[in-house]
Amino acid sequence: MTSGRDRDAEGRARNARPRDALGRPLPYGAAGEERAPEGVVREPARALAEAQELLDAGRPFHAHEVLEDAWKSAAGEERQLWRGLAQLAVGLTHAARGNSRGAATLLDRGAGTIAPYAAAPPHGIDVAGLAAWAHGLAAAAAHGRELDVRPPRLRA
Repeated sequence: MTSGRDRDAEGRARNARPRDALGRPLPYGAAGEERAPEGVVREPARALAEAQELLDAGRPFHAHEVLEDAWKSAAGEERQLWRGLAQLAVGLTHAARGNSRGAATLLDRGAGTIAPYAAAPPHGIDVAGLAAWAHGLAAAAAHGRELDVRPPRLRA
């Protein structure tokens, strides 16, 4: 018996529908944005550079996928840093989609997750600047103000 769900090469459920720049599914056969490959292990500098390029191109959902790969492949103490960065990208995705509540939640969560790294930020990541940016955008979202969805700089 087979299900009608899309599956990847390993048989895991994986939606094959094309996506727009903000990660929203499009109808099958539509021209979508190229997706970032999943499960790629990158050096931190490369992950940050790729994520920044995607953010700058207005593709925060896709940047999230790169940062999520870094989170899932990170060892020990840095794992939560990458998780928080991925949460910030998802928060920006929600902001760009007009989902203020989701934006506020994920941006505050991401800022809180990366905050412990502010004293000695690895890889040149601007932890303090990112946390301040995220809290500011989250506050604007929570108060129903117009959201400035310009991407942050990941590195100082």
